[in-house]
Amino acid sequence: MPTRLDFAKLDLMDALDLAILIENEAFERYEMFVTQLGRRFDGDAASIFAEMREAEKKHGMDLMARREKLFGKAPMRVSPADLFDVEAPGMGAIRATMSARQALDVALKAEQRALDFYADALPHVTDPDVKALFEELRLEEVEHVRMVRRLIEKLPEDADLEIEEEDEAPML
Repeated sequence: MPTRLDFAKLDLMDALDLAILIENEAFERYEMFVTQLGRRFDGDAASIFAEMREAEKKHGMDLMARREKLFGKAPMRVSPADLFDVEAPGMGAIRATMSARQALDVALKAEQRALDFYADALPHVTDPDVKALFEELRLEEVEHVRMVRRLIEKLPEDADLEIEEEDEAPML
């Protein structure tokens, strides 16, 4: 598992913190991809990653609001060091010439990993509130996987074409 936490010992606050950190890690990775690729046109790989970045940000903010409602400003006891690439796409997943289809494939793999994470964690969870949260998050990831698959199905035929790298302008 991409975490070193013992799921049997998680309470609801720690579980929410973990979920927030997972969303934040994915947000930051998509942000890095957008910055590295640069947007060339609507619907390019960077545009896909920008949409995924915003979805991860919204989900993380929703979880944070829920946490604050339940636990106020109590400090997190879970840290980013407790997880690695649960939902974040792999660091080497992008290429400058990647197509929109390839970007959605990266997103699909990330969403599937998150789904697998929550599904694999559930049998080890003992706290009923944590179990309910993880089941809710698992079902959300099921929907995210379906959403990305629908986006792939709607892509135009040329969405598989990689972007040609522009030659540098000659020096004058």
